[in-house]
Amino acid sequence: MFIYEVKGIRVRYADTDQMGYVYYGNYARYYEIGRVEALRSIDFHYKAMEDEGVMMPVYENRSRYLKPARYDDVLSIKVILNQLPGVRVVFQYEIRNQDNILLNTGETTLVFQRTDNAKLCMAPDNLLEKLKPYFLK
Repeated sequence: MFIYEVKGIRVRYADTDQMGYVYYGNYARYYEIGRVEALRSIDFHYKAMEDEGVMMPVYENRSRYLKPARYDDVLSIKVILNQLPGVRVVFQYEIRNQDNILLNTGETTLVFQRTDNAKLCMAPDNLLEKLKPYFLK
């Protein structure tokens, strides 16, 4: 299992609605921040993958809103991979505030797709090599 936590994401005023709560659509952006930083933590970069002809479009996105995040909260985003990617990769998320209160849980499924022909493909070998040690424990 691979787990990574991004800390220190401050809720901006522009992220909130009229009630001062984070607008629900922004949680997908928080998930993306978590995903990108989690992969960066193992020295895997989206840009390099895309330069090699593979992209990762979102296939499915789910969110459960437990409590509202509010303007000026400082969030942490825990990213969890329970299994090695294949053609798909499933990321799970837990978003907490500065008081460690669980505010949101989510899951996104992304697929690996060739940029030249739009066909699905297996996860890049270098990503699998970087993730394998987390699943051998």
